[in-house]
Amino acid sequence: MRTLRTLFGATIVAIMTATGPVGAAVKIPTVRAEKLAGEIHLDGRLDETAWASAGVIPGLTQQEPHPGQPTPYATEVRILVDANALYIGIRCADPHPERIAVHTMERDGNMRGDDSVALVLDTFDDERTGFFFQINAAATRQDGLIAGPESVSLDWDGIWYARAQRDAQGWTAEIIIPAQTLRFTPGKDAWGLNVERSIPRDRTTLRWASPVLDASLFDLRRAGKLLGMGSLRQGRGLSVSPYGLVRSTSDLEIHHSTVQGDAGLDVTYNFTPDLTGVLTINTDFAETEVDTRQINLTRFPLFFPEKRTFFLEGSNLFEFGSGLGYDFIPFFSRRIGLYEGGQVPLMAGAKVLGRSGRWGIGALDVITGASSKTEQANLFAGRVTYDVDQHLTVGTIATDGDPDGVHDNTLIGFDALWRTSTFRGDKNFSVGGWAAATAGDVPDGQRYGWGFKVDYPNDLWDLSLIVKEFGDGMDPALGFLPRPGTRWYQAGGAYQPRPTSGPFAWTRQMYFELFTTYVEDLNGRVESWRVFTAPFNVQTESGEHLEANVAPQYERLDEPFEIADGVVIPAGQYHFTRYRVEAQSSRHRPWRVGATCWFGDFYTGSLTQWETFATFTTPKGHLQLEVNAENDFGHLPQGDFIQRLWGLKAVYAFTPDLVLSAFTQYDSESGDLGVNARFRWTIQPGNDLFVVWNHGWKHPVGSGEDLALRPMDDELVVKLRWTFRR
Repeated sequence: MRTLRTLFGATIVAIMTATGPVGAAVKIPTVRAEKLAGEIHLDGRLDETAWASAGVIPGLTQQEPHPGQPTPYATEVRILVDANALYIGIRCADPHPERIAVHTMERDGNMRGDDSVALVLDTFDDERTGFFFQINAAATRQDGLIAGPESVSLDWDGIWYARAQRDAQGWTAEIIIPAQTLRFTPGKDAWGLNVERSIPRDRTTLRWASPVLDASLFDLRRAGKLLGMGSLRQGRGLSVSPYGLVRSTSDLEIHHSTVQGDAGLDVTYNFTPDLTGVLTINTDFAETEVDTRQINLTRFPLFFPEKRTFFLEGSNLFEFGSGLGYDFIPFFSRRIGLYEGGQVPLMAGAKVLGRSGRWGIGALDVITGASSKTEQANLFAGRVTYDVDQHLTVGTIATDGDPDGVHDNTLIGFDALWRTSTFRGDKNFSVGGWAAATAGDVPDGQRYGWGFKVDYPNDLWDLSLIVKEFGDGMDPALGFLPRPGTRWYQAGGAYQPRPTSGPFAWTRQMYFELFTTYVEDLNGRVESWRVFTAPFNVQTESGEHLEANVAPQYERLDEPFEIADGVVIPAGQYHFTRYRVEAQSSRHRPWRVGATCWFGDFYTGSLTQWETFATFTTPKGHLQLEVNAENDFGHLPQGDFIQRLWGLKAVYAFTPDLVLSAFTQYDSESGDLGVNARFRWTIQPGNDLFVVWNHGWKHPVGSGEDLALRPMDDELVVKLRWTFRR
């Protein structure tokens, strides 16, 4: 503990001293969206006369790798607005247009290796929450919700339109974002805006506002100002989205099949222009992609992200606490509609989302039906925040109900976050704290938790200190808390220089990392600790990633732990050291490969974990293939084990709106092989036809043949969803 206290103190000193010189105030750029005169024919070509009178961002500035330096990638952004929509036209000049990279045409596909342009909109101009939109040179769309300065949730799908065209000078794009897709304060003339362009082949990033290394695109405090938005209106704010489907299911073990039809409805209405209500009836998630399987070699439950559309809308408004990560999520929407691995019907649900002045509001109430393991339940979650000033936000969160429909459970929490992007002039710095408690049918013991985080996330130094405690009687039925009854101390950071000369000039950036995690029970007895170090971690100028790690750790087992079928580690105290080597090729190449190997001691024996992947994309992004595998080999006195996880994903996009994909997974723990195939035709944004096929096979227990598989189940769903707006 003395060593850890010394490290915590050193972290605070480093945060306060590693800030560099005080920077000068940065001028905020502005642009005005001019009134649309005429019509825009959405084809990706900026040939309509209306674009000539648009507000213009005449160029973007290099943000990485050399802020402010000239580049050959001239970029012009034109902006128009009328009462119904925001119109954005983009010209991306490129001296070598034949080298423009496109790796995906799939909605929300991975664009990190693509020539692309991204926009962030702070529609309330509160510098806290906003919308993210991105397109590549094939007009593939990606969007998300911004809840903080360092990240964005990309699972939200808004209704907006985009087209792109490539020509001899580079590529052009047109974007139309309907007013009803956004939440904003009507009549407010100024929004926050930032624009970023990525050229992956030489890993160059251009940006409009705050083109500095310490600024993230998602940091709305560093955005510019978009004027002229006061004329935008949401109309009646009414959106109706009915769906109908036909589902055929077969249990191939007992040779039983059923065919049934179903229908449901989503209704969205703006009570006020910045406060939205959503009603869903007989909600169905047939089109949702299946979870990516994981191997669990710990004694704690794994985290799986939310992918269902109804719960993703407005999910950024429920973000709570600082420094929690996946160790505690007060409201985890996957607790609704999913119980002990099975689905629970959602009969109806309602949400209220938005802002009113300095207040942020998110509320959700859902009625779930009975299933083989649950009774009918009414489940509620609500979050309210208040912006005290430019830097400080305080808030509260509450949940009520238990997914099993039998027990009572309530959670209430409070949090506060102070953050700035002008610490010592131009650095990012934040301090946040939280407290939460549960009540109802919960275990005896301490039913509350608390924590705080001090964070200095910048390009050269990235430092943090976290302390958090979770009571042994703390049990959020609508949340995620894998380790109750623990107290955590986490401290560390990374020194991340960018060599420009000398023996390491071939690197773009180096990362020297040291992160410690110390976990004890509420009586002060150590449960586990880990020190993660990266003595060698580099990104090359060409985009390759090379890394080596050393991670000593300690685990105390109070009871035996079955790590694999028939392999039980006895109770006791264990010290061991893990090592890792990793190499990945650059994302901009048509072929991309990578491998990671963890090896070394593990409890009473040794463990080697191989993770490998390979991807291939055709030059225009129509076909994507990805294969990945994890193979874990454990050798312990209690027994040897092998865990395997294999995946294959194939996507063929005829156009960005007509996509066929198949995701195949196999894991040796369950012995299941599953295929999730989806055909999606976006007739126009908001109007979609889905054809989904799920098929499962099982490897018979005790079979000596590796490829022996028995068909288990089959499902085919055809679903049509349509959206009407007024």
